[in-house]
Amino acid sequence: MANASTSTHAQLQAGKSMQPLIAQGDWTKNLVQLAKTAELKKYALTLQLQTAHILSAHATLEQKMRSIQDLKEQKNKLDSERARLLNCLREVNEDRDKTDMMEAQLNNECAELRARIQQITDGEYASAKRDVDGLRAELGQPPLPSLQATLEEKSQQYLQERRLGVEQPNKRPAEEMLLDGTPASSAKRPRGRPKGSKNRGSKVPGGGGQTLEAVAA
Repeated sequence: MANASTSTHAQLQAGKSMQPLIAQGDWTKNLVQLAKTAELKKYALTLQLQTAHILSAHATLEQKMRSIQDLKEQKNKLDSERARLLNCLREVNEDRDKTDMMEAQLNNECAELRARIQQITDGEYASAKRDVDGLRAELGQPPLPSLQATLEEKSQQYLQERRLGVEQPNKRPAEEMLLDGTPASSAKRPRGRPKGSKNRGSKVPGGGGQTLEAVAA
């Protein structure tokens, strides 16, 4: 009897397990919700990736814009420097034109002076030189030096004066040092009494105590 009841209970349990599952509630809505959630995650991931790309590109753009601004400032400085240099170049060209004009004027004046010197040398100077040399020869005196020798002497004298003028400033500091005071080793004073000091105060015999200077006076 017990075995029969147990067998019946087992069959009932087996029958229940063989029955199909019946979905409860709105299961289609849940499936749609799950599908949309998965799709949302996919698009959100894509959006995050594109946002990162945009932020990176924006940072690069800002860096490029700063570089462009720096280049504009540098360009402005270069424009200012170019304008200054162009102005300097213009002034240099003007000065060079002035020097060219002055050089041409001086060349013309030099040419006129050479022509005048040659004219005087060949004319009045040559005639006067012949007369002077002739008279000096009659008097037994040597002739005067030639014009070329006179010019060379004047040139050497001019160069000598220039050389002395350059050396004089170099000697002046040493002379000023001697005047201002130098060590005893570099500027020795003569020892003994000054020359002529013995006779300066000597008295004339029988002159009433007068010195030689008083008698001479």
